[in-house]
Amino acid sequence: MPAEDLEAVMNKFKQQRLPAWQPILTADTVLPAFFLIGLLFIPLGVALLYFSENVQEFQLEYTDCESITHQLADGTKRPCKEVIKETTDVCTCRISFNISETFEKNVYLYYGLDNFYQNHRRYVKSRDDDQLLGRVNPTVNSDCKPFATDSEDKIFAPCGAIANSMFNDTLRLFRKKDSENIKLIKKGIAWPSDRKLKFRNPEGALNETGAFKDTVKPLYWTRSVWELDPDDPDNNGYRNEDLIVWMRSAAFPTFRKLYRKIDHSQEGFINGLPADRYYLEVDYNYPVDSFGGKKRMILSTTSFLGGKNNFLGIAYITVGAICLLLGIIFLIIHIKFGKRAGDQLSINQNTPYSD
Repeated sequence: MPAEDLEAVMNKFKQQRLPAWQPILTADTVLPAFFLIGLLFIPLGVALLYFSENVQEFQLEYTDCESITHQLADGTKRPCKEVIKETTDVCTCRISFNISETFEKNVYLYYGLDNFYQNHRRYVKSRDDDQLLGRVNPTVNSDCKPFATDSEDKIFAPCGAIANSMFNDTLRLFRKKDSENIKLIKKGIAWPSDRKLKFRNPEGALNETGAFKDTVKPLYWTRSVWELDPDDPDNNGYRNEDLIVWMRSAAFPTFRKLYRKIDHSQEGFINGLPADRYYLEVDYNYPVDSFGGKKRMILSTTSFLGGKNNFLGIAYITVGAICLLLGIIFLIIHIKFGKRAGDQLSINQNTPYSD
């Protein structure tokens, strides 16, 4: 482009005289948009809220549950959260609860944590995806530090802060009247895409001399990765579904993760979880005092939208109601004070100002 043409364009740019499309917002175009959003969002929010309310859910906090395995000499029970600070022995506690209405099939068992910030930037990055895909490398991703290697430079398997902090309480459910152990399914709790694409075991036997040679368990783990489910090779090592579920970081500090599914093939639970007295038995290993957290057990059914969550429905209703209210207010203002669209379209930079 010649210099004089470029200078002419720049002058037009500086004077804001370049050709441009500038929409003129009028009442005829804005008001229908407000009413349309309101009329669409409110029914959608009501539907979302309806399906969420139909999800049956029961929550039981067990942060302060008292040990049945560790008692003082006078028989006084101690909270497991205190016991695990003093010993590495398994502390077992038991809490009774009542389900007042039958839960329809299918019923899922979740664990919930409060005040645990899995969304912290350094925490989310602290993993080695190559390692989790079964690729054996002499070094691991630097993002895993300080949970990359031990004092002898042996690689943690798996490395990183996410894996190191993996939830390791064991939850068991019993029906109280006959102490019947409710069977729980531990397969099929992780996202299928995660199992297929993101987690693989290294080649070789799943032990310390085979696939996991020259590796050690993470600092806060009580057993090695190849011992997570030794009876099921397809659910062991990096392919263990409890590990896979934990490695998908939560977006908020209060969250839940799927732990098990109720086995509805057993007698008495075919049609759901009957209304009855139950108790939860916990092998209490996971400390939450250090970050002021709480632990919960959650029993829940689902809808086609997922678990119970009223936020989305309330948000849609709120936005729809605000748009309707604003639409009504602007309509009244327009009727009382507004000008015709034709008058506004004829306005240009040469139109004289008038009150």
